[in-house]
Amino acid sequence: MEAGPRLAGTVRPGGRTAKVRTAVLQATQDELVERGFHRLTMDQVASRAGIGKTTIYRRWGTRARLVTDLMRELAARSFPPPGTGSVEDVLMANARSVLAAITDPYFGATLQAVIAAATSDEEAAGALHAFYDRRIAEWAKVVEAAVEGGELPPGTDGAELIRAVSAPLYYHLMILRQPVDEAMAARSVARALIAARAGAFVAV
Repeated sequence: MEAGPRLAGTVRPGGRTAKVRTAVLQATQDELVERGFHRLTMDQVASRAGIGKTTIYRRWGTRARLVTDLMRELAARSFPPPGTGSVEDVLMANARSVLAAITDPYFGATLQAVIAAATSDEEAAGALHAFYDRRIAEWAKVVEAAVEGGELPPGTDGAELIRAVSAPLYYHLMILRQPVDEAMAARSVARALIAARAGAFVAV
């Protein structure tokens, strides 16, 4: 199983500005994992990244903006959807991607910290929405291609179908605190696909 997206141990090519951003976002993710969103501070991130506080305050301004930038970067590094395959293959690939991400010790902890914060913090919620909006939009395009190919009813909402596949996995792991595995992912795909073929996700 592939691990979820992470920044630790990675440096993108680029000049000093890119290296500063990588160091700051890695420090932000480390702090989130260890402390959670509500104990995250700009000063701790600066110290951990080895970057002057003035640089961080000038570029990001608030911890919410730090987390938003982090989630944007993690979305960009997430595994892309497959370019080909049946709609069942695509949905299963999506379920495996979600499963790998939320069960990864590092990324899973990052995600749980932001989800927990999003229940009471509007800016944290915005960061979370930005992450999911990007990921869901990428996968929805592949589902829409399956609709055009006649595999699903015309008008099927690809984004809603993708959400239906991943929702049970999040619910069991993050709400019920129960283990999730590939068998559960396969069941989620099978149920969502039955509903989709019956027209349950056709936009009204």
